[in-house]
Amino acid sequence: MITTSKNIPTSDADLYSDETLRDPWRIYRDIRDIGSVVFLDKINMYAVGRYAEVKEVLGCPSVFSSGHGVMMNEPMNQAVKGVLLCTDGEEHSAMRRVLMKPVMPSALRDNLRETVTAHAEALADRLVAQASFDAATELAQYLPLTIVSHAVGLPDEGREKMLEWAAASFNCIGPMNQRTIESFGTIKEMVGYAMNECVRGKLKPGGWAEMLHDAADRGEIAMEKASLMALDYMGPALDTTIFATSSAIWLFANNPDQWDIVRNNPSIIPNAINEIVRIESPIQGFSRYSLAEYTLSGTTIPALSRVITLYGSANRDERKWGDPETFNVRRANAGDHVGFGYGDHACVGMNLARLEITAVLTALAKRVRRFELGETQRALINTLRGFSKLEVAVH
Repeated sequence: MITTSKNIPTSDADLYSDETLRDPWRIYRDIRDIGSVVFLDKINMYAVGRYAEVKEVLGCPSVFSSGHGVMMNEPMNQAVKGVLLCTDGEEHSAMRRVLMKPVMPSALRDNLRETVTAHAEALADRLVAQASFDAATELAQYLPLTIVSHAVGLPDEGREKMLEWAAASFNCIGPMNQRTIESFGTIKEMVGYAMNECVRGKLKPGGWAEMLHDAADRGEIAMEKASLMALDYMGPALDTTIFATSSAIWLFANNPDQWDIVRNNPSIIPNAINEIVRIESPIQGFSRYSLAEYTLSGTTIPALSRVITLYGSANRDERKWGDPETFNVRRANAGDHVGFGYGDHACVGMNLARLEITAVLTALAKRVRRFELGETQRALINTLRGFSKLEVAVH
């Protein structure tokens, strides 16, 4: 049972209500203002919302463990023990080394960049010719679903459910609310797919998933992990990249002056991507488990407590960022964001995400002067922020 220390303020905020998922910024600001660590009464967990403190927690895995799970509900933490997200130390390092090989910048440059660029150019041609489209589906989903899934080398059967599985995965990272409960069956189906389909003979030869089995044959990872680890490519390859891409279009539609900067100087796109991830943070936060008592900025977190690190809040912390609510593609320190995590568990797929988003924005910058928003709808997923619908007209 978690108990609060006397010096830790409490909050009755519901971080995972529909209302908060649509607009979390006021609640995040309140949490930051209350203290460096805040106890959330509704879910019986601690939250860290300030930038420096979030980085400190993420950078101290010896105290704030991922091996006890990063989810905010114990059934899911128990169910996924041993996956990359939920390991520490050498076990995590060994798995990470294997998973990172095909998504290192040099590997992506040699093996995937030309293909991604060509498909992004063709996609932009087609969508601009339409004059209007849904940027959340027709644009943002295209590269992850058509290019990256083939690079991973997953079997064709079941691939059409990848978006459903990815959404369920991020719902199940949250606390035990209705979204989480309703996602458990989908997660069971996804794990069954990995164990029964992501196996030798069903995978594309030379694909990233088969490379995991090759690594297991060499003793670099445990044999029983090879199939399940194929799913580790889904998060960075799917919803996180998709949501960052759609958020980019929404931001540029609302800030046409910033799109003009990109159009006139495409070399700024890498920094623009950092600013997109900073201000909209596709992943809003994970949790850690404190193995020992720890004092964070004068506040003592008890041992054996679950602590939520709020990436979305940290990335708008006034203590770190000047004018944090303003979208500024020239922001000098945009690359300091924690939208891809930080430390040992920084996002494995961040280079892949950057490649895809860069290709899309580069292609659009050549063809689009303005984005005009139509109907929009936020996706309500416990730990993600993005759009399920984002209709735009292009000029």
